[in-house]
Amino acid sequence: MNFRAIRAIYLFEMARTWRTLLQSIVSPVVSTSLYFVVFGSAIGSRITSVEGVSYGTFIVPGLVMLSVLTQSIANASFGIYFPKFVGTIYEILSAPISYFEIVLGYVGAAATKSIILGLIILATAGLFVPLKIHHPLFMLVFLVLTAVTFSLFGFIIGIWADGFEKLQMIPMLVVTPLTFLGGSFYSVNMLPPVWRTITLLNPVVYLISGFRWSFYDIADVNVGVSIAMTTAFLVVCMIAVWWIFKTGYRLKN
Repeated sequence: MNFRAIRAIYLFEMARTWRTLLQSIVSPVVSTSLYFVVFGSAIGSRITSVEGVSYGTFIVPGLVMLSVLTQSIANASFGIYFPKFVGTIYEILSAPISYFEIVLGYVGAAATKSIILGLIILATAGLFVPLKIHHPLFMLVFLVLTAVTFSLFGFIIGIWADGFEKLQMIPMLVVTPLTFLGGSFYSVNMLPPVWRTITLLNPVVYLISGFRWSFYDIADVNVGVSIAMTTAFLVVCMIAVWWIFKTGYRLKN
């Protein structure tokens, strides 16, 4: 294992975050704070509680997941796309470093940034609503598992994209709508039976449900199913990354 190469990629990607602190950290935190103000105050004044939890407190896990999902994809996709764009990817591919080590460096940095951001947003949420985490260990497991999984997904998008527009297409047109429709701001159990069945086809539901369970002991689906679905998506992303490097898809041509 070439730890020096992994460390070089990891530190380079982390350094880019500190250079763009306003965009990487401050902007997502401010945006999430606005969600608390708008949804927590405006809607929360009309919906007193959801499944025994105050509405402002109920939406915290969903907002954290929304930020972690989007930032994981954005960090990883841009991290690998930019070397492709400027041509330095060929230097990395020809260096004495394995594909696994390349992925570990880029995905590790993207996941680290997303986890840090998620924890900052969680701390910010504590300024607006009282928080109590019933299962802190499971909360960290879901946070790390989600960040790693969607950083891998973002890595795939970064390799697939052949323009800056495509980097934004899937996160904006697919991931963000699925997150909003995945129970971020409501309980799936509040929906009519038909719509609830349709909503359960949304994979993001399982992420948010499991993460919310770690906070309040309430979930739309079984926590074991949530972990299994997240792990299954992680495995799919790992297989896709393996295939990309095996075939050289959009890397060697």
